[in-house]
Amino acid sequence: MQIQIKAHKIKYSFGLLLSAALLVGCTSNDEPQTPTISSKIDSVYETVSPIEDNPGYTIVTPGELKPYEQVDIYGKMTGFIKKIYVDRGDRVKKGQLLATLEAQEVNQRYLSDKSNHEKLYSNYLFSKQAYDRLTEASITSGAVAPIELDRAKSKMMSDSSAYSSARASTAQSSQLQEYLRITAPFDGIITERLLSTGALIGTNANQPLFSIAQNNRLRLTISVPEKHASAISTGTVVNFTVSSHPGEKYTALLSRTSGMLSAQDRSLTLEFDVDNSNNKLQGGDYAQVNLHLKRPVASLWVPKKSVMRTQSGTFVIIQQADKALKRISVKEGIQLDSLSEVFGEIHAKDAVLKKPSEELETL
Repeated sequence: MQIQIKAHKIKYSFGLLLSAALLVGCTSNDEPQTPTISSKIDSVYETVSPIEDNPGYTIVTPGELKPYEQVDIYGKMTGFIKKIYVDRGDRVKKGQLLATLEAQEVNQRYLSDKSNHEKLYSNYLFSKQAYDRLTEASITSGAVAPIELDRAKSKMMSDSSAYSSARASTAQSSQLQEYLRITAPFDGIITERLLSTGALIGTNANQPLFSIAQNNRLRLTISVPEKHASAISTGTVVNFTVSSHPGEKYTALLSRTSGMLSAQDRSLTLEFDVDNSNNKLQGGDYAQVNLHLKRPVASLWVPKKSVMRTQSGTFVIIQQADKALKRISVKEGIQLDSLSEVFGEIHAKDAVLKKPSEELETL
């Protein structure tokens, strides 16, 4: 029994020694190696190269439809309204008579100037005839003294100047009479009639007689933020809708721009001429505008998650050839789908981190 126990102890001790030897061998051969910095960066940080592209894109912005021309009509002469021929909502043609004024002093001045004009014209004709006769008589030697011929010529020239002055005064009086007739400056619609027959208007009155707007042609005006200003070209097209005609779409081509950014809101004002010969649209409508844009040159695009927005600025992190990380300051442009347009010291061959973090140690 004792022998069996010893034998069992020997077997147990041998087993322990064998297990210890195997454990030492495993520890020696399978000890994990410390990874290098490059393998750690390669395995943890996923990078992507920026895409260089120049896609067309569309922005949605509000706009306003305005009459192509719009003006308040005042009386140039002081006078009383004698008769009004149009009212609010009437469509008028350029040159059409809208109202007439009454000012007796203007008529009297015209009659006086015209009478003086006719008198001086007769004097000029008489002087010219006298000079012409003396000139003809002077052909015969000694028939007319040279001083008489000079005197007749001087009289004719003086009467001619007086006649020219009277003619100018008559033309001025006639023009003043024309101011008593108020006519339409362009084809349009009377949007306001603000005075009635018998009212006094003129240079000392601030109240207009009519407001008129050109409605057969409209201006669609929109403001584009600064970051889209470089994408505007002469071929820029918009599609727009108005709430008064739901479901209907209209198209217009760029006609003109302000040429400079507004100092108030840093935007560029665009105008699109809209044909409204059927008078379907109304000046003053607000429009929902889809503006189709495309930059003149290609730009760089990265995933939206690659752009890091912090209190100190907007950045992307790139991985350099030596595996070091570098923070690059960028300015964001537009966003399309999952991509964001960026501008800065970044190139198409750079390796940009897909998911940057402020906790990363960067240069």
